[in-house]
Amino acid sequence: MTTQARELPAAGAALDPLATARRAGPLWRAAASVGLAFAITALLILLAGKNPFNAYYHLVMGAVGSWDRVVVGLNKTTPYLLCAVGIALCFRGKVINIGAEGQLAIGGAAASALALGAGGWPAWLLLPLCLLAGAAGGAAWAGVAASIRVFRGVHEVLVTLLLNFVALLLVAELLHGRMGEEGAGFPQSPLFEATAWLPKLVPGTDLHWGIALAVAAALGANFLLWRTTLGFRWRVVGASLPAARYAGMSPGRSMFSLMCSAGALAGLAGAIECLGVHYRLIEGFSAGFGFNAVAIALMGALNPLYVLPSALFFGFLETGALAMQRQVGVPSSLVLVVQGLTMLFVLCAIGRSGGDKV
Repeated sequence: MTTQARELPAAGAALDPLATARRAGPLWRAAASVGLAFAITALLILLAGKNPFNAYYHLVMGAVGSWDRVVVGLNKTTPYLLCAVGIALCFRGKVINIGAEGQLAIGGAAASALALGAGGWPAWLLLPLCLLAGAAGGAAWAGVAASIRVFRGVHEVLVTLLLNFVALLLVAELLHGRMGEEGAGFPQSPLFEATAWLPKLVPGTDLHWGIALAVAAALGANFLLWRTTLGFRWRVVGASLPAARYAGMSPGRSMFSLMCSAGALAGLAGAIECLGVHYRLIEGFSAGFGFNAVAIALMGALNPLYVLPSALFFGFLETGALAMQRQVGVPSSLVLVVQGLTMLFVLCAIGRSGGDKV
């Protein structure tokens, strides 16, 4: 068979509209799920005696109605995107990581400790080291969970979930001790020096470089997952442990590499929150990010590229929620209803379709 003949099936598959539709399937399922969630929530708003069109108008305007609102949405998207990409990688490798919140908290504490202890260092040196410290802290905390899973056999769901509480208590202990600001009315660290602040992506706004780092991480994770030997090993282990063992792949090493990669991304998210948003370490700053990131990863079909629009959706949805409550009187907690219904429909669609192949 000639080279041209061998290339014909591949070319035909590339031009096949059904193949293109199958590749776009996760996006269509997510879009349909979002639409159903908003439709059902509209009925709830109507039952509450409010106009759903008016409520959704203020929700949209509160999210993207001005450049300042867009900036808030992008900044809120950043930690969601980083944590969700790491969780998507773990789930692809059959590792259920529920510990992004604790990994984010430890990463933020590690970056803050360096920012507070390295006074006088130039920004070109201090800032990258703080970001690396955050990633290293998150990876180390995830490595603890992986070690307990591999060497003691305790399931990673239980380990990562419980380590979240341990991490939050450790951060609280630090802020009530050596890292706490004396005389502050809330547990927090002193303000970092300006050399440790994450610079602005757009001068004159609050938009920091975190969103660019998060998008780069998502692109890098997508390349790692689909174009490298390591990513192939992760996917094989996630698809079939017997096949992976037969091929000489170690599930334990896969567990460590996946958990540490996800922990590094979550720790980087914590560092960005402290260095680019709060400019200090604050007790409870990581609350909610990790668990919402699980929903974002699932809504993005566990694909790092699809996780990007999913994270943007969650980030801007939360940004517009307060405006909807303020202008219309609709409780902002209805946003949680939208998120929950969206996830329910996404999971039903994934189960119906059988999920994506390795």
